[in-house]
Amino acid sequence: MKSAYRGRFAPSPTGPLHAGSLVAAVASCLDARAHDGAWLLRIEDIDETRALPDAVQSIMQTLQAHGMQWDEQPVWQSRRKALYQAAFEQLGRAVYPCGCSRREIADSRIGVASDGAAVYPGTCRAGLAPGRAARAWRLRVPDQVISFDDRWAGPVRQRLATEVGDFVLKRADGYWAYQLAVVVDDGDCGITDIVRGADLLDSTARQIYLQRLLGLPTPRYMHVPVLVNERGEKLSKQTGAAALDTARPLDGLMQAAGFLGLSMPRPQTVAEFWQSAVLEWKSRHALPAPDHGEG
Repeated sequence: MKSAYRGRFAPSPTGPLHAGSLVAAVASCLDARAHDGAWLLRIEDIDETRALPDAVQSIMQTLQAHGMQWDEQPVWQSRRKALYQAAFEQLGRAVYPCGCSRREIADSRIGVASDGAAVYPGTCRAGLAPGRAARAWRLRVPDQVISFDDRWAGPVRQRLATEVGDFVLKRADGYWAYQLAVVVDDGDCGITDIVRGADLLDSTARQIYLQRLLGLPTPRYMHVPVLVNERGEKLSKQTGAAALDTARPLDGLMQAAGFLGLSMPRPQTVAEFWQSAVLEWKSRHALPAPDHGEG
């Protein structure tokens, strides 16, 4: 019987999976299996200009070759635009149009966020300047600290107003922004636990704030380390990461497990890997048992 745990892996179909994406996939799948939960697959193709036609099939085949099988029908963000529009309208006056270009934001920024983006100075908060048209739509953020306990990183605090600024929900090109789409998707799919790369740790406070505005529950979070190349850059398709070798899945699985701190002898088969890895993960990362009181 499945538990109430619901996790997910959410790749962008901009190319084949690589060693860095395998780490995130393995961690999220292990956490779901260790807690007898459901593991879902979401295709984050909301930016249709970057999505490649054959990438989804490649991603699915690679996951299956490495012993990972999702428990429900995959979800495509590009087919869920009505949900994002409804959430956007629900936010009402918390959202406002912004006419600033990237150059203008960079020139007038009040700081740099930990992810390298400019902290938006609130130029259009009081309304668009005469003659300016809306380029994007932003969410007003309060001057308050968002705190959460990450299952890997520990306590995390972020003051949205000074560390992020009002952030984009609908982009200048008309596409929905990642922050809105991921919050709506996780809420709609009943996701209880998000296990993903530490490169997304900086986005979590924004997502928690959006969850609160939309009346959605906040999942538990675990942000695992990300693989980097010899220059210290996150391993990604943009930095030349090679596609995974589906003919030798155990090599990739063992490397991912070692990077995640799991120590176990090399198994003979992919199925044996998952049996051993789930037990090892459970011994290190088991969630506390629910408190049902005194009956």
